[in-house]
Amino acid sequence: MDTATLHAPNISCGHCVMAIKRAVGKLQGVSSVEGDPGTKTVTVSYDPSQVNLQSIESAMAEEGYPVAK
Repeated sequence: MDTATLHAPNISCGHCVMAIKRAVGKLQGVSSVEGDPGTKTVTVSYDPSQVNLQSIESAMAEEGYPVAK
């Protein structure tokens, strides 16, 4: 299991976190998604043999929360 902490500057509230959890959490291989509006970060635990980081970032972007590089 890998863990990634992603910076998403558009996160501003609990609703944002729930939208990200719903979108990323449905991806095969994602085991947990936690968001923090205070630090504007999302921490994702995932199985890299089932899902890649690019797919996670794409799911976030589709919800309106692109990852800042």
